[in-house]
Amino acid sequence: MINPLRDVENRRRMIMEMGGQEKIEKLRESGKLTARERIECLLDENSFVELMPFVESRNTDFGLKALPADGVITGYGTVDGRPVCIYAQDFTVLGGSLGEMHGLKIAHLLDFALESGIPVVGLCDSGGARIHEGVDSLKSYGEIFRRNVQASGRIPQINVIMGPCAGGAVYSPALGDFVIMTKNRGCHMFITGPKVVGAVTGEKISPSELGGWEIHAAKSGNCHLVAENDISAMQLVKKLLSFLPLNCDESPPVVNTGDDPMRRTPEIYEIVPEDQKKPYDVRELIRAVVDCREFLEIQPNFAPNATVGLARIDGKSTGIVANNPWFYAGCLDVDASDKIARFVRFCDCFNIPVVTFVDVPGYLPGVEQEHRGVIRHGAKVIYAYSEASIPLITVIVRKAYGGAYIAMGSKHLGADIVYAFPTAEIAVMGPEGAAEIIFKKEIEASEKPEEVKLEKIEEYRQKFANPVRAAARGYIDDVIDPQYTRMRISSALRILERKQRRKKHRNMPM
Repeated sequence: MINPLRDVENRRRMIMEMGGQEKIEKLRESGKLTARERIECLLDENSFVELMPFVESRNTDFGLKALPADGVITGYGTVDGRPVCIYAQDFTVLGGSLGEMHGLKIAHLLDFALESGIPVVGLCDSGGARIHEGVDSLKSYGEIFRRNVQASGRIPQINVIMGPCAGGAVYSPALGDFVIMTKNRGCHMFITGPKVVGAVTGEKISPSELGGWEIHAAKSGNCHLVAENDISAMQLVKKLLSFLPLNCDESPPVVNTGDDPMRRTPEIYEIVPEDQKKPYDVRELIRAVVDCREFLEIQPNFAPNATVGLARIDGKSTGIVANNPWFYAGCLDVDASDKIARFVRFCDCFNIPVVTFVDVPGYLPGVEQEHRGVIRHGAKVIYAYSEASIPLITVIVRKAYGGAYIAMGSKHLGADIVYAFPTAEIAVMGPEGAAEIIFKKEIEASEKPEEVKLEKIEEYRQKFANPVRAAARGYIDDVIDPQYTRMRISSALRILERKQRRKKHRNMPM
């Protein structure tokens, strides 16, 4: 007589063997962890509870047989004691391909996470749609995408690309909040692979050149963070989760960092040059202000003229947005606009206040930018700040010219508190350009046009390009000594903690 419990455990043991020892060893030889090892690496010890382990494919066409866990492991556990749902595609089982039941498990997990109000982490390592199952596999992708959208802005969604991710598989990560890519061999994302590209366009290109981590981290912007390997990827996920609330109805966790919120920041005098034309790396300014100099920069290699990321100030999770004069003088362009807009909207979804450091001479000029739609993309930044109902604190460091001044979290778009350094210049354009337009006739009629030009530049600078003029109009709350920057921001964050939120929105990809 068959022992029911023993029968179940035997089946479970076979499932735990995944695609078999030979395939597991081959995976490890390539420097990767197995799907189950990845889960163990991320979650707290003994916290993982697997869901639907006995699910099998219903399709038997083309010799398809029962697949262990149908190629994907789903369940929940804890990270640093906080709950999280997780799924990991198993490349040892038919290349981690997604079929009907594989997709059903992920869709069910997303439903479960949304109803429970907890984040979802997806560990992606799949050859794509399971061609044996035809339209059933495509249907499953659609079911997942719809749930990604339903969960958007309500629970955090983090995806880690740890192997191939092609065709329809790329859209679930793109619909989430953050994409982390590893430098694993064979790790790439693209809609159509090199063979199809070559057949259609004649272009010869390798998978890594088409959709490797370097491409997505620096050019496409699809990748937010890059990890050296599977283990460091899991560490990045943990760090990212530590800044985030479980869902849109909760506040992010507060951490006692031991860094005095009233600490002075005199180092800013050395970081920011008085000469408006001298570049500096705004990330040094950010690190001077935030707790323990810890700043998790998001998309560091994409549109580097804009810097965004997560940090803590007074122990509270804070979104940081800044123009970076080290690249393109900190100008806004198409990519920087998308980067800023989506990050501000993400923070607004999950109750994370935003501190903006402004040093922007305007939008990057040029035919290419205009033809790529800088008007449309720039409008996204304005929309994001205007829509946001989280605490918004802005610090104008140096240049704040024209429409870019308005777009970068100005008082006119709803910023709660705006400070300016004494080095701030707030005007329609720089003094040099403005003087040449306003005083054109006087300069040309003068016997010493260069001297007159310099006089008029200084006259314009004194009248318009200093923060006191804007402060007199009420557009700036105070002109502050840079050494008190952290103190002022910490105080503002405390007073704005109870700011009333407006209707929530989703985090649509931009």
